[in-house]
Amino acid sequence: MPPVRIPVLVYLGVLSLLAVILTVLDKKRAQNGKWRIRESTLLLVSALGGSLAMYLTMRSIHHKTRHKKFMIGIPVILVLQGLLAAACFFRWG
Repeated sequence: MPPVRIPVLVYLGVLSLLAVILTVLDKKRAQNGKWRIRESTLLLVSALGGSLAMYLTMRSIHHKTRHKKFMIGIPVILVLQGLLAAACFFRWG
């Protein structure tokens, strides 16, 4: 594996873990009536690379599944990230 790919995989792993933690934490805070994580923060973490993990977590714990901003927005982000990854792969292969 080329040395550039390892940091990218670590970065995506950390972002994915952060996405899962923030989503679960926001769900628990919502259930307990406590301070919530901003939607903009959740979307930012998704846009920075945690979109797949956040989407799967939201679906599995049924959190924000009635919000079009998340149920449409995060898959759109995921598709755009996939296109970017494909472009990078074919460019620098």
